[in-house]
Amino acid sequence: MNSGTLPLTIRPARHDDETFLAGLLPRLADFPLPEWRTSDEIARGDRPILLEALHGRIEHAAILVAELSPGGERAGYVFATTKHDYFTRAAHAHVEVIAVTPDAERRGVARALMDAIEEWARRRGYRHVTLNVFDRNTRAKALYDSLGYEVETVHYRKAL
Repeated sequence: MNSGTLPLTIRPARHDDETFLAGLLPRLADFPLPEWRTSDEIARGDRPILLEALHGRIEHAAILVAELSPGGERAGYVFATTKHDYFTRAAHAHVEVIAVTPDAERRGVARALMDAIEEWARRRGYRHVTLNVFDRNTRAKALYDSLGYEVETVHYRKAL
């Protein structure tokens, strides 16, 4: 596809979205991974919580799907849960997964999904949204920077 913003509709996920949602999980590892991580491990890590939320087994969560308008072709999704701040215990939204199809990349889909999940959080009275991102995922970090997200903590790891 060429560049430019796509005409979209954002809607809540349905049970018939399961194959699409799970099928995009490998996109979460579409960047130079640290040597100790594999793309399969990343996809397997997010799959259970995503499916639990899809099937209504997680309270205070949202999965929103972006569809191309007209036609309804799915272009991506965002999945957020409710977490509590470690220091204040205040509830906030936490983006667990955001993924777009390769054809939808750099076409405004991720931005629209983030806007929609921020609105979901506002309606719930949350004062902020958090997320985690791999340091090497420069494409995702650029999106979050452009949306006004700021680094709060840095997670370090040492192999023993």
